[in-house]
Amino acid sequence: MNYVNTFIAVAADTKVETGMVPPSREGKKSVAQLEYELIAAKPYQLTQEDVQFAVYVQRTGLSNQEVTANRSALWAEFFSKSMACMRASPLPKSYGWGLHFDADGKVALIGVETEKYARLVNDPTLEHTAAMRSKRS
Repeated sequence: MNYVNTFIAVAADTKVETGMVPPSREGKKSVAQLEYELIAAKPYQLTQEDVQFAVYVQRTGLSNQEVTANRSALWAEFFSKSMACMRASPLPKSYGWGLHFDADGKVALIGVETEKYARLVNDPTLEHTAAMRSKRS
């Protein structure tokens, strides 16, 4: 499922006041880092499913050749299981990034501190939802 004409606001319990680049750590990149790199490099070019699949490919270490040769089967296998949506992403939960999905379902990062965030969070033409809270109430 891809979002269309939707704005995902930061979680109500987020502790940051500006959009932050997820910190680096040793070893494998975190999901937050991978999602950030993908969306920041290609604003309004990827759907939620594109981002999720690309993160899966990078984290499993599949080669470009494997993905090219088996993309349809890998895609079908990956999405055959229930997936968390971008409301559960660490970007809007913990790092201060709103997610704006345009009419084509393509996503861009919007820092919580920006004028664009303030405009989108109040835009009546968009569906609005918030990221999932980091902690249970």
